[in-house]
Amino acid sequence: MRAFIQLVHFGWEQALSCLFPVVIFAALAVTKMVSLPFLPRYDWLLIICLLMQWWMVRTGLETRDELKVITMFHLIGLALELFKVHMGSWAYPEEGYSKIFGVPLYSGFMYASVASYLCQAWRRLKVELVKWPPFSVVVPLAAAIYFNFFTHHYWFDVRWWLIGLVTIVFWSSSVTYEVNGTRYRMPLVLSFFLIGFFIWIAENIATFFGAWQYPNQAKAWSIVHLGKVSS
Repeated sequence: MRAFIQLVHFGWEQALSCLFPVVIFAALAVTKMVSLPFLPRYDWLLIICLLMQWWMVRTGLETRDELKVITMFHLIGLALELFKVHMGSWAYPEEGYSKIFGVPLYSGFMYASVASYLCQAWRRLKVELVKWPPFSVVVPLAAAIYFNFFTHHYWFDVRWWLIGLVTIVFWSSSVTYEVNGTRYRMPLVLSFFLIGFFIWIAENIATFFGAWQYPNQAKAWSIVHLGKVSS
């Protein structure tokens, strides 16, 4: 019985942390099924995201410090989107006034919503990292991952080698979190895999509702390749 109660508490905290992503999914679904007047769909999505972000800060669901982190995710996300759309990795085929070089501004909020979840889950579950590797190792590894994000279009894709290195570097690390007064521990490598898996599920939901479009989805929607978990 206690395990069930703990699971309910954990689910509730996760649900609160996922509020921003859930609103984005709902907006994608509604605007896909219902044609809103006056503005193209991408512009309505931008307005909805802006209002949601304002409401979360206004009501105290997000702090101003968390907003700074989320804004950074948004800007980095937009930069990545501009590059990937330019390289043809995916596309935003619909019209919109708020598109820059083929990328709608609302797309940055999809990255921001991930940051929102991470910030809120970190605070609500009192997350702590155990045996975090030295920054002299972590920073070059993170730089190599982002470097490969760009260079694999021109050179070899070494993501699987990088995944192996991440596994080795973080093998002894773990994350602890608190649910209803009880602390739990999870291997950090497992948490990375779970994050990648759930983002893959989110990508399937988002592309189903037309958030963006991979080349193999141009004629009809299909499941996102499982290899995207590694991204």
